[in-house]
Amino acid sequence: MYRPKIKVIDCTIRDGGLMNKSNFSLELVRNVYKAVCASGADVVELGYRNSKKMFSVDEYGPWRFCDEEDLARVVEGIKSDKTKIAIMQDAHKAVPEDLLPKEKSVVDMVRVATYVKDIDKAIKLANNAVEKGYDATINIMSISVAIERELDEALQQIEEETKISACYIVDSFGALYSEDIDFYVDKYKKYLKNKEIGVHCHNHQQLAFANTIAGIIRGANYLDGTLYGLGRAAGNCPLELLMSFLKNPKFDIRPLLETIEKDILPLREKICWGYAIPYMITGILNMHPQVAMTLLTKSEDNPEKNDYLKFYEKLTAEQTED
Repeated sequence: MYRPKIKVIDCTIRDGGLMNKSNFSLELVRNVYKAVCASGADVVELGYRNSKKMFSVDEYGPWRFCDEEDLARVVEGIKSDKTKIAIMQDAHKAVPEDLLPKEKSVVDMVRVATYVKDIDKAIKLANNAVEKGYDATINIMSISVAIERELDEALQQIEEETKISACYIVDSFGALYSEDIDFYVDKYKKYLKNKEIGVHCHNHQQLAFANTIAGIIRGANYLDGTLYGLGRAAGNCPLELLMSFLKNPKFDIRPLLETIEKDILPLREKICWGYAIPYMITGILNMHPQVAMTLLTKSEDNPEKNDYLKFYEKLTAEQTED
């Protein structure tokens, strides 16, 4: 299980921010950053660097933009030389000008999230990051609904036109099984001769951890996780589980357990993430979880909230009509 090339990336604040419009307190973000650094993780992703022209600063919290001033406040007195800081740019929601030259930033890595259809935009952003001195990755979202021919062409482009460190398989809908992870890792290997392969799994079918392990076994070396699985909808592979599995002596889960207890568990009173039947249903139907997220935010006395059969039949009927 020990493989020196493996890098563990924490996405708690970035992916978790999809459940509360990135409205975490500075104290919580500092606590997460401090714990992840102390745990020995290779990278901590502190949010998005998306364009304020495309998002309302009144509607979204600071971690949707990760201004340098805010990041400086996070790392003040804590900054680790061993744990890199990452931010994410959405290919369709960011512009190259959002990124300062590396020497003017505390950021080390830029992760560009994209759909296959936006691969040209993603390559432009990733190349911009590399040219400005950053490490970069491209994360291909919603891969379970990507057209295979288009994915093949995108991977070929990434190999030929970028100098990124890694390209990710992102199971946005939590629809994949271990054999699917095997298939995609093999496909990525076929095209990406000079890039590492990453896996970012969601837990709609309680498979995020298992699928991450499948990726490791097949040769993926960039691994994403979050504290207590905090992330959009059913959440992600739990970081504490992943680190425990890897058996690398540089990892220490004790700081993670402490901040889960003090900072993450209290969020359950405000944010509904983790395995739930509506998320499971969208996962098995290979659908975006937004419709399930909407259902689960209904008030407790709303009879539709726990009418799982009605929800399932509605979605399957819509798929039949399509």
